[in-house]
Amino acid sequence: MSLSKQSCPLYGGQAVVEGVMFTGKNVTVTAIRRKDQSIEYFTMKNIENKTLHQLKKIPFLRGIVALFQSIANGSKHLNFSAERFDVDTGEEIKQDNSKLTMILGVTLVGILSFIIGKLLFTALPAALAQILFGKMVPNQFVNNLIEGLIKILLLLIYILAIAATPFVKRLFQYHGAEHKVINTFEAGEELTVENVKKYSRFHYRCGSSFIVLTVIIGVVIYSIYNVFFPYHSIWDRVVQRIFLIPVVIGVSYEFLRFTNAVRDIPILKWLGLPGIWLQNFTTKEPDDRQIEVSIASFKRMRELDAKSDELLFIK
Repeated sequence: MSLSKQSCPLYGGQAVVEGVMFTGKNVTVTAIRRKDQSIEYFTMKNIENKTLHQLKKIPFLRGIVALFQSIANGSKHLNFSAERFDVDTGEEIKQDNSKLTMILGVTLVGILSFIIGKLLFTALPAALAQILFGKMVPNQFVNNLIEGLIKILLLLIYILAIAATPFVKRLFQYHGAEHKVINTFEAGEELTVENVKKYSRFHYRCGSSFIVLTVIIGVVIYSIYNVFFPYHSIWDRVVQRIFLIPVVIGVSYEFLRFTNAVRDIPILKWLGLPGIWLQNFTTKEPDDRQIEVSIASFKRMRELDAKSDELLFIK
């Protein structure tokens, strides 16, 4: 029997190096498979200041806040997994004397990497569309569609290129394990390896869906904007795209929430299919041991979430 939509919490997750991270209401947990095949956990209590909490209640703005929070938290857990997964039994990592400095440094690198990547991924397709097709296709709406197709093409080339490496292939397998565990939980089934294996590696709330939505919704927003403010040069076009990044992110986040809410409605469920399609490339079928790690992470998160009032920061 499936959990009702009212009673089923919406959990999020992320693949890390040789493991999976899950975020609950009050705590975030990462479980990784060590080189000695043991499972190690990294747990952090979710601490949110009042200002961010209020901002996350504002439609369109909450998407930007949630995105940067996700990047910041994910960077800490990704850093833990990268440092610990191949450490020999009994060996300890020498930590920086200032934990605050280390955490802030990892968070800053994660956020800056996203910003730089987003700027490049936004500016390059706009520049290419203008250089290659600006004179051939002067209609700005059609040219914006070409820009969107260039973005999709560059995205696929990038994903396929990195997916060819054994490291990223395993990361994508853990990504699939994360989705399978959430799908099993949301279906109301017991979290066992055999049960989890039956469920899909695709999920509507995945970040891959968000990436595709930013491309599609970006074309719509750019086209509407250009009706009132047409671009006249390559630099004008690139600046417009960069200026509209927060708008695209905010609208895409709200649309992603909507597609997840209507995914069981026969006609409207098709709205989320572009994101599901991209997950064919960003997820792979996990093996049993990877599923075990994902289940362990999810169960630990659920257990600690339930008694979070007693939880202190756990190293």
